[in-house]
Amino acid sequence: MTPSETFFNLLRSPAPAGVAAADAQKSPPDPPAAGSQIPTGNPSAQRWPVLALAPMQDVTTLEFWRVMARYGGPDVYWTEFFRVHGNSRPEKWILDSITQNPTGRPVVAQLIGNDIPALVRTAGELQRYPVAAIELNLGCPAPVVYRKCAGGGLLRELGKVDAILGALRDAVPIPFTVKTRIGFESPAEFDALLPIFAKHPIDLLTVHARTVKQMYRPGVRYDLIARAARELRCPVLANGNVHGAAQAQAVLAKTGARGLMIGRGGIRNPWLFDQIRAQLRGEKLKLTSGRDVLAYVRELWESEITPACVAEAGVPTSLPDSPTAGNQILTGNTSARRRPGVKESAQVQRMKKFMNFIGEGVGEQFLHDIRRVATTADFFRVCEDYLNHNEPLTLEPDAPPGDKLP
Repeated sequence: MTPSETFFNLLRSPAPAGVAAADAQKSPPDPPAAGSQIPTGNPSAQRWPVLALAPMQDVTTLEFWRVMARYGGPDVYWTEFFRVHGNSRPEKWILDSITQNPTGRPVVAQLIGNDIPALVRTAGELQRYPVAAIELNLGCPAPVVYRKCAGGGLLRELGKVDAILGALRDAVPIPFTVKTRIGFESPAEFDALLPIFAKHPIDLLTVHARTVKQMYRPGVRYDLIARAARELRCPVLANGNVHGAAQAQAVLAKTGARGLMIGRGGIRNPWLFDQIRAQLRGEKLKLTSGRDVLAYVRELWESEITPACVAEAGVPTSLPDSPTAGNQILTGNTSARRRPGVKESAQVQRMKKFMNFIGEGVGEQFLHDIRRVATTADFFRVCEDYLNHNEPLTLEPDAPPGDKLP
């Protein structure tokens, strides 16, 4: 079975028998939302929500995928975006996440850019690899990206969006998907976006229900995800501040989305995908302990952080089987390896990218302290101070006041 066939089957898959039987004993559900069902001969069949890991540039790397897969992980992985322009070629380190995919799950290759011939060319190149789908990024809110009229910046030029979608749909015989925000400046812009998405036979739309200028501030518009799920023929994934199992179930119920795409919540809590599955099966959730999180942090250091820093430093990528005086730093009862030639500060600073997410589920004082460390010893000292315990942690941040379910 090809990756594309696996992906299509995943979008069509019914709920597990236990879930379907439990649901059958409840009150009859509302009619399924148009767009949240893919025809399978039984349009009323209950579907198991698709869970996806959102692409996050320089975070959801091949190394991070390896870690995530060991915690259960999502049903589908998205690559970091391939930067596309006139002279571009697919970045090797992102291609590695496709060719060396360690997860056993489908991978969607995401493109970002505005040069139509270059986008078509790159889509063709990527289809030579084992990808499940090709995706266009219409959502990146980074100013360095949107100022070049790429990512979320394209939402200011709807004619260009229309042309790109048409060209890519013609050039991509495998599934073609889109990830979008609800507008550039205002949610009111979604009114003009939906007809464009409806015009082109895309296979999946992921809606991050914030505007580009909103970045990641509170005020996720789950009601607009519900509208897209009602009005579009393609499946819709809900994206934006999904951070806990019960809240994820509520988002699915209220939006009618085909599934969820989770970014920061999955970095913060790698158990989240399995917790959502347990919640949907009606099982009691098992919370993680501080020591579980501490072990996750150590695993990130070994499996994700060190390889990334080595790549930047240009030193050998293999670790010795046993630590030596040159590559091991002892911090109390914690050992953290560091390859010769890699600056300690580079590893610590890289790790802070992840700790910004993890820390939101631990507490403000932890975030304050971890952001100020400069050495490996101090990094692990702070982690142990806050996490070396067996008390349960939800790893959920305080709910922003503006994120209301419809």
